[in-house]
Amino acid sequence: METFNQDISGESLAEAPPSGGGGGVGIILYGAGNIFSLTAALERLGIPYGFINSQEDFDKFDRYIIPGVGHAGAAMDKLEKTGLVPAIKALKKPTLGICVGMQLLTSYSQEGDSDLLNIFPIKTLRFQDSAEYKVPHTGWNQVYPEKDNPLFKNIPSGSHFYFVHSYFIEYDKAYTLLSANYSTEFSASIWHDNFYGVQFHPEKSGVYGETLLTNFSKL
Repeated sequence: METFNQDISGESLAEAPPSGGGGGVGIILYGAGNIFSLTAALERLGIPYGFINSQEDFDKFDRYIIPGVGHAGAAMDKLEKTGLVPAIKALKKPTLGICVGMQLLTSYSQEGDSDLLNIFPIKTLRFQDSAEYKVPHTGWNQVYPEKDNPLFKNIPSGSHFYFVHSYFIEYDKAYTLLSANYSTEFSASIWHDNFYGVQFHPEKSGVYGETLLTNFSKL
């Protein structure tokens, strides 16, 4: 189970005004993510954002973020209850899943034995417990590019990002944008068409995390 910050409900944020207007980043609200640190980072960087609660809201923005902390299976249940799943699968604009939001993009998670969005035909698996590697994987870890992509412009190979997760995206060269290693090689970032995912928390990852968010705002 992911244990980064206390979850918040989508309802508590639904009335918060966007920091900017159309053309910015739409954060998909489904009650499965603590997004205060994310919105604080966007505000600090001057990136306009707002919240998506309905299908009509997608038209207000040029990019989307799917946040998430907690249990992948429970997060998928909450996402399905919003009725937004068909709209998410049909998105053609840049879309970024963060942490559990990234895991939701895969086909299946061992957490809750759950079928997910299947935008990426790869699986989310649990780290094996061992004396050498504690689960969850918590803290700073290095990432290494597998492909060139403007999402990681001006971010050197071997840069450190902040992770908190018990489940990881299985490594598949076809979809891996960045790799990392914690007892096994896994996908720290994935990419397919307009969909991106990062397992780490860019909003908690210092200057390179902020660089990533700035790059995403320009895709």
